[in-house]
Parts: sequence; C-alpha cells; structure tokens
Amino acid sequence: MPDSAPAPLPRSEPGPHAVAVVGAGAAGLSAALALARAGIATALVGRHAPVADGRTVALLDGSVRFLEALGAWEALRDHAAPLAELHIVDDTGSLFRPPPARFRAGEIGLAAFGWNVESARLVEGLREAARGAANLTLIERDVAGFAAGEAAARLTLEDGAGLDARLVVAADGGRSRLRAASGIRVRDWSYPQGAVTTLLAHARPHRDVSTEFHTRAGPFTLVPLPGGHRSSLVWVTGEGAARRLSDLDDAALALAAERQAQGLLGRMRIDGPRGLVPMRGLSVGTPVAHRLALIGEAAHVFPPIGAQGLNLGLRDAAALRDAVVAAARDGRDPGARSALSGFARARSLDAGLRTAAVDALNRSLLTPFLPLDALRGAGLLAMTTIGPLRRAVMREGVLPRLNAPELMRGPARP
Repeated sequence: MPDSAPAPLPRSEPGPHAVAVVGAGAAGLSAALALARAGIATALVGRHAPVADGRTVALLDGSVRFLEALGAWEALRDHAAPLAELHIVDDTGSLFRPPPARFRAGEIGLAAFGWNVESARLVEGLREAARGAANLTLIERDVAGFAAGEAAARLTLEDGAGLDARLVVAADGGRSRLRAASGIRVRDWSYPQGAVTTLLAHARPHRDVSTEFHTRAGPFTLVPLPGGHRSSLVWVTGEGAARRLSDLDDAALALAAERQAQGLLGRMRIDGPRGLVPMRGLSVGTPVAHRLALIGEAAHVFPPIGAQGLNLGLRDAAALRDAVVAAARDGRDPGARSALSGFARARSLDAGLRTAAVDALNRSLLTPFLPLDALRGAGLLAMTTIGPLRRAVMREGVLPRLNAPELMRGPARP
C-alpha cells in the first residue's frame, strides 16, 4: 500500500495508540517500554505466561545497556552472573583439533561480555518496569485478528474489542499469527537435534567462565549463574539422545552432564526446572509490512547456540524505537514503509549475518568432513593466536559497530 499522511485515528476500545506491541515476552516488553519512555503512546497486548524450562539468557553488554536505559536492570543485577571469560573446547575427536580457545572480556575493555540471568526472572523484571511506565497501556488479552488500513491498523482482541494503532509490532513468537496474516515470506528449517536445558549446582566454582564443548552432536555449554557454584546447561545433541537424556531422573542426568563436562566443575546435581528445546531456525524476507514490524522470534528463530537469539531480539526492539522516535520527531507516519525502511535494511543484515554464522557452526560440527574440520580448527586457532583478530571478533560478538541502536551505545555499568 502507498504511504499516507498522518490522520486522526478512528475511535476504538480501549483507545487509540501510536504503536501497539503484540506479545508479552522479553522482546515485546522491551520494545513497549522503550517506546513509552520516549513519549510514544503505546499499548502492550498479550498474556503474561512465563515457562519454567530451565533456560537462561546470556545478555550481552549492549543488551545490558538497553535494559539500564529502560530502568529494568537495577532489579536484575543481583540475579545475574558476569561472563568474564569464554572457553571453547573442541571435543569432536577431529584430527585437526585445536587447543582450547580462551576469550577474556578485559582484552576489549569490558568487565564482562555479558550477564547470565534466568529467562523467567528477566521477563518478570521487565514486566514490573512496564507496570509503572507512563505512556504504556497493558492489555492482558490475546489478539484474534489484524487488518492494516490506510491510516491505521486494527487489532481485534479475543473479546471482540478493537484496538487501533498507526504501527503494530509483532513480538508474538516463532509461530506469529500477525506475521502469517501479513503474508510476509518465511523460510524455516530444522536440525536433527534437540537441546536439553536445566540449572546445575556443582562442587567447583565456575569463576565467571562460560565453557562450551564442541562435540560431534552439537555444543554442550555451561554458563555461570550467581553464587559461583551454579550454572545453566544447554546440551545440544541428537534428537533421540536428547529425548533419552530428558527422560532420565535428576541424579542420572546430573551424572551424565558431569561426565560430558569432563569433571570440569566437579560433582553436579540438578538445581532447577528442565526443558527439551527443538532445534529449528526461521528467517523472513523482510521484517516489515504495511503498518507492521516484526521483532524477536516473529522475525528470526535461532537454535540455542551462541547467545544470539534474544540479544538479536533486543536489538530489534532498540532499533525499532529509534525508527519510531525519528518518525515522530519529523512529523512522519511511523507505520508507513518509508519510516521503517532503514529499520528493515539494518535488521535484515544483522539477522542474516548471525543466522549464517550460527548455522555454519552447527552444521560444521555435525559433518565429519576433514577439510571442513581443518577449516574450523584453523579459524579457532587463528582467533586464539592473532590478537587483533580475536579482539575484533569479541567486539563484534558483544555489539555490532554498524548501526548500533542509540540505547545500546556507551559504557554499561555492571
């Protein structure tokens, strides 16, 4: 549809808004908070339903800056563990096995690459900040329908009420109903793997080190949690093996994890809920349509590898805030394609690069092809031994320099 000049919004119930964000997960909450704090009249639509699956999120430095700007980090700080070092161990049995790689945040002037926090706690912290935010209306109902009009979009709520907004933000997950209604082209795929997630207590301290074992079935990752003797586990392995691990009792699963970790953290026990996560990916042809922008898993789905998924979703939210604020400042319609074109280009590039990197890493582990093993081993060895390359990779991993959103710039304060 062609762009149109701003016009008075039609009356609706519970009221007109400049932006309506659909989805009450971390990406949707952070987008709604960022917009509201910028003075944009915003509605957040969706039910709050945290899932207890033992998952955590490693919030990279740029994401922590964003949460600080939203006023949400202070309440989360004491529940997050710093990730001061990252160790990568090649456990594939390859003939070209490189020595363990060690990356230290201090090399790039940071106290930590990021901070690891339980996903449910992150969502509740954002939810608490949203409850007291000016310019933000919380509507704890599901959306039943979406239609993009010339001057506004209309959401139909589950009880039949309507909600009008110049821009609708789809943060409603990997099976987004709003994305499906928009007709945006989607590419999705799956891997012959599953990921077992849980929280572990262990005898030896983690010393703020995140350790990733690269195995032929996928990465086995231990990420620090507060207290020094707890870590989150993401164990990526074959589908059948993942189901068998998931069926073990707590003692047997802890022993299996202890052995897979080669005794690194000593004796282990299960210390939280568990989950079994399917390994899948999704990308879109574009993250925008007329009066619609996609963020988070509505725009991209990653397997739980490399701490990319939610951090990318938070960058979506921060970048969308910049686009909407710029449109408001210039008197432009925030739901018009012209106002969202820069957002669409930047987010497509960022998501595309991250998708390719995670996919290549995972598939390279699954393929016992000697030249590929040699290439992967040489790359890891180069990052270990060539200081400028290592530091450049670390900086790019923490926060891309190109098109970094405004609220993610500047030093974080751990």
